[in-house]
Amino acid sequence: MHSISASVGDLIQRRPEGLYCPQGDFYIDPWRPVERAVITHAHADHARWGHTHYLAQRDAEAMMRARLGDDISFQGLAYGESLQIGSVTVSLHPAGHVLGSAQVRVEHRGEVWVASGDYFVSGVGDHNPTCTPFEPVRCDTFITECTFGLPIYRWAPQVQLMAEIRAWWAECAAEGRHALLMGYSLGKAQHLLAGLATQDAPGPVLVHTAVARLNEAYRAGGVALPQVTTVTADTDFKQLRGALVIAPPAVQGSAWARKLGPHRDAFASGWMRLRGARRRQGVDRGFVFSDHADWPGLLQAITATGAQRVIVTHGNEDALIRLLREQYGLQAEALATEFTDDHMDTAPEVMPEPQESAQGDAP
Repeated sequence: MHSISASVGDLIQRRPEGLYCPQGDFYIDPWRPVERAVITHAHADHARWGHTHYLAQRDAEAMMRARLGDDISFQGLAYGESLQIGSVTVSLHPAGHVLGSAQVRVEHRGEVWVASGDYFVSGVGDHNPTCTPFEPVRCDTFITECTFGLPIYRWAPQVQLMAEIRAWWAECAAEGRHALLMGYSLGKAQHLLAGLATQDAPGPVLVHTAVARLNEAYRAGGVALPQVTTVTADTDFKQLRGALVIAPPAVQGSAWARKLGPHRDAFASGWMRLRGARRRQGVDRGFVFSDHADWPGLLQAITATGAQRVIVTHGNEDALIRLLREQYGLQAEALATEFTDDHMDTAPEVMPEPQESAQGDAP
């Protein structure tokens, strides 16, 4: 592992609380409570509870409040809007990951750093309709995630993935079964909903309450998601034919899932690229579907920044660092952070509503 520690001269440094900018006295996606936090997006490992003040892209406000509490001190910026904090200029730029996801650009005396957060690089005709597409930002130093930082991770066009999911759903309906499609409740679920809940769908679409709550946050952020039914204790799946139910992974094998009656299940994740991961997940189907950059996307994003120094974190750092050093001639290093991999949906929103828990097996 080519690891580095915080350098006194660096514009962004690693501290016990997270990534710190001393010239602005703020942290980026800190993992411990701090006074001022700049947040790249609303996923639980990046937007944590307990900070005194939050700064994020303005479209993420409803999600941040839904997850962290309505009373948080929140300041929103438009993409590209500049803000002076201490002696640095900060701006947020589209990351293409989820609604309101942003790269953080920090400039001080002509030196520019960009912290990517999580990001997705769209292919041709492959735009995620639920968020603003990734835009590369020129910089001197680029701090990049590399969740899927191995050459094996290469995504098919997402329109192709949607067609494969739709075909599987139609097979389920033809067998007289419902289709339980599991994906992370923030971002992945909304992307799936936008692509699948269409007029020519094989059957009705329903969503778990965790997904429904965040759907409303997306609508508050300006995304016109399809209106679908939320699963409640009163939902009678015997009266439905060939329904697609979008839910977080936490429902797998639960009493909630059994209430659907005859059904097949599937998991949508970039980790489904690995046969072993599909087998361990124990689902009928695994769809290779991610809102993170794949290997070509990482290289495309990094080279587009023009950065001569690349700091790699959050994933399989070694392979990417070696390539950047040996073939691209860049100064590439790893930085240990406390962000989690994209393989579990453990945020509070995945849990059943309190009234559902009290009813035991209610869906």
